[in-house]
Amino acid sequence: MAEKHAEFIVLGAGPGGYACAFRAADLGCKVVLVDPRATLGGVCLNEGCIPSKALLHAAEVIREAGEISDWGIALGKPKIDLDALRARKEGIVEHLTGGLNGLATRRKVEVIRGTAKFTGPRSIDIDGENWAFDQAVIAVGSSPVQLPGWPEDERIWDSTAALDLREVPKRLAIVGGGIIGLEMATVYSALGSQVTVVEFMDQIAPGADSEAVRILHAALTDQGITIHTSTKVAEVKATKPALVLRCEGAFEGNIKADAVIQAVGRRANGPKVAPQAAGVEMDARGIIAVDRACRTNADGIFAIGDVTGNPMLAHRATHQGHVAAEVASGHAAALDTDLIPSVAYTSPELAWAGLTQLQAKEQGIAHKVASFPWAASGRNLSSGGGDGLTKLVYCPETHRLLGATLIGSNAGELLAECVLAMEMGATLEDIALTVHAHPTVSETVAFSAERALGTLTDL
Repeated sequence: MAEKHAEFIVLGAGPGGYACAFRAADLGCKVVLVDPRATLGGVCLNEGCIPSKALLHAAEVIREAGEISDWGIALGKPKIDLDALRARKEGIVEHLTGGLNGLATRRKVEVIRGTAKFTGPRSIDIDGENWAFDQAVIAVGSSPVQLPGWPEDERIWDSTAALDLREVPKRLAIVGGGIIGLEMATVYSALGSQVTVVEFMDQIAPGADSEAVRILHAALTDQGITIHTSTKVAEVKATKPALVLRCEGAFEGNIKADAVIQAVGRRANGPKVAPQAAGVEMDARGIIAVDRACRTNADGIFAIGDVTGNPMLAHRATHQGHVAAEVASGHAAALDTDLIPSVAYTSPELAWAGLTQLQAKEQGIAHKVASFPWAASGRNLSSGGGDGLTKLVYCPETHRLLGATLIGSNAGELLAECVLAMEMGATLEDIALTVHAHPTVSETVAFSAERALGTLTDL
């Protein structure tokens, strides 16, 4: 017999898990939220999204301080107090996690610090204690992929260790040129490391628009970051003086580094909760298949977030969490969209949603493209911005947006207008005839639409 009973139990307290738990509580459920961490928020809040953005803000300030001399304002070389920077980052995390604890208490969500595993279709073990449940949500996230065959060495970091800010190595190699790798390159380059990025694919930020990526590649190179694409790390040797990466491909040779960050993706944590014991189907990668309502194949069990596969993004998990809570509470709900925004918080930022030009071509979808260069944006130039681009992919017949890519300062914020336009079925005319404040970089979206319509006067 089970010792305890949960009406609605959520395994994992990341952005998806706590959002799900809180929404279910708001809808009248008695909720139990289980997570092994001492604080809520999961990877994103504790050792991912939030701490990385704190460090990226510091990196941007350092970079701007160095560039402001071109404006006739001379500032001295920044003095970096690593302990103070680390403390500031941790203080932000503590503030936000403390806030989540307060929200859980206010909603009367029972929080259990422990490790959970399914033991049957309606039972879970939490650190040796048996629980029965009516409905459950698997929201256990993902973990960094560890490359096989690498030596055990404290100088080899995953993304979590990189954000610990243990030191600023003189020479830093980053294996993986996706969003995480590029963000870490941005941080450590600003802090003073000589950074080299090695990417197996033929471009950094694989999957993003190639024209925008070329702008980002050039900007990172100008910042002193060395980038090798179409290159793989064949072997890593740990010697006392340095870690040595033997590379093959477009770059043939060795890279010596004082630290190496593995940033080659993440793996779903599905196996950690033994879902098969509850009859939940899971593939070899630990990914659990769900429908639009976030239901698994097992009755009464939902899954959300990274454990359901790509894109592994916090905002997707949050929306899935709301859906699962609402469906479990008897409401009609679904994540009925593929428009999940992606943002690399580099300098400049790279942001995109919907179809890229290449994806539209590969899928045989009729499309046209219109763009506007940020070099012609008064707001961008007067704010110290460099090269950038707003690029819209649209249907030539209906003039509805199919996708958008932006690169430039705060591109991630600006992307929301394009996503809303796509969700609302807005046309190029709708965007072009919407009055945008001047001078703002948001005008570049309207200018791109005007360019497609042949009414642009700013180029």
